[in-house]
Amino acid sequence: MSGLMTRIKQFARSPRGHRTIGAARRAAADPRRRAQARRVLSRFRARR
Repeated sequence: MSGLMTRIKQFARSPRGHRTIGAARRAAADPRRRAQARRVLSRFRARR
């Protein structure tokens, strides 16, 4: 498990990771995207 965490940390520190994190933050700040994410999560929760 620690190997996986190391790889995630390395990715997050890389230029590509910075771009991905920035895109995710921008999407999370958008109200329409946030509502879309809530709908998707509610579908997964309803299946349990």
